[in-house]
Order: sequence, then structure tokens, then C-alpha cells
Amino acid sequence: MAFGDLAALADVKAWLQTGVNAFPATDDVLLGRLITAASQFIVSWLGRPIAAADYFERRDGDGGHRLQFGCFPVSAVLSLTIDDVIVPSAANTWAAGYSFSPTQLSVRGYCFTRRAQNVVLVYTAGFPAPPPEVAQACIELVTLKYRERTRIGEVSKRLGDGATVAFSQNDMSAATKTALLQYRLAAPIGSTSPSLAPTATDPAILAGSL
Repeated sequence: MAFGDLAALADVKAWLQTGVNAFPATDDVLLGRLITAASQFIVSWLGRPIAAADYFERRDGDGGHRLQFGCFPVSAVLSLTIDDVIVPSAANTWAAGYSFSPTQLSVRGYCFTRRAQNVVLVYTAGFPAPPPEVAQACIELVTLKYRERTRIGEVSKRLGDGATVAFSQNDMSAATKTALLQYRLAAPIGSTSPSLAPTATDPAILAGSL
């Protein structure tokens, strides 16, 4: 699987299989491209990354003591600076420094000074594996696009018995959309979109080591 792919090729082929024989390998390359495209579509529609990686954010300080992460769930905070001052991890509940939950960063003995672009944080966030609902949504989108390639541009088709069948023009089915809605970001968080950080878990580095 390429970094960011939300479904495995084997799972897509299992979904496409309609008989006892395994789905052939003839279109594996095509299906791989469709998986990547469907995964990128889902991430864009959700408004948030899904794959686990290290992310970099530069944020406006709001004068408070808490910030919502732009990506989540967060499993580690790698660094935090406020006004170019390095903020350490809090050694305990009462110590100065930062602490975090999967969605929120808090500071004690410091504050996120009200200033533009003065907060810089690097953290690890995302799911180690795509949630089952997201993976299944990707599988269904891939199979939909794969089947549609034989009727590109067609809205309806007349059958031999005179009946007419209409084809859906929706990006995804209602059931797929419902499954994804629980992971969708309702509104942007922060003043700057998170970007991949050049750290040891950067997907570019991971891909180079495979």
C-alpha cells in the first residue's frame, strides 16, 4: 500500500469477487491507482488526514492555555515553541510545561501569547490503520469507479427488453456518506493547515526505507 491509501488491494479484490474463483490480477495496477485516488478524495472530503504521521503546525496564539490540534488523534508531541521559547513536557500534573490529550494541547506556567504565527508545534497524529468504516468506504468508492469505467458519461441505458436503467451521478452512496460523517471535520481548526513534518516518521522517509 502507498502511504495514505485507506484500503488494501486484496480487500478491494475480495469485494469485487462475485464467484468462487479469486478476482484476477489483470487490473491490479488500475485498482492500485483507484485506491490512491479514492483515498485522497476521502481525506479531502473529511477535511482531515487519516494516516499516522508527524505533522507541523504554525498557529496564532490566542492568549489562552489550550489549543485544539489540527490533526487527531494525537499520540505524541515532539516539540512546542511559543515566541521562539521551547516549552518542555510537564513532568507531572503540577509542573510547568505542556500536556496533551488526543485532541487538545494544554500548557501550565506558560500561555499561548496573543500574537500572529508565534506558536509552532510538531506532533504525531493519525490512525495506525484506517478505521474499518473509512476502509470500507474506500473499497466501495474504488469498486464503484471500477465498474463505471464501462459506461463513462452514461446517465441511463436502454436494455434489450425495452426497459431503461438509470445510473446514479452521486460521488458516493448515502450509506458510504453516513459511515464517513462521524470522521468529518465540521470546521477548520487553527489559522494554518497542518503539513507533514520532516521527521523520522515522515512518509517520504518511510517509503525510501522500504
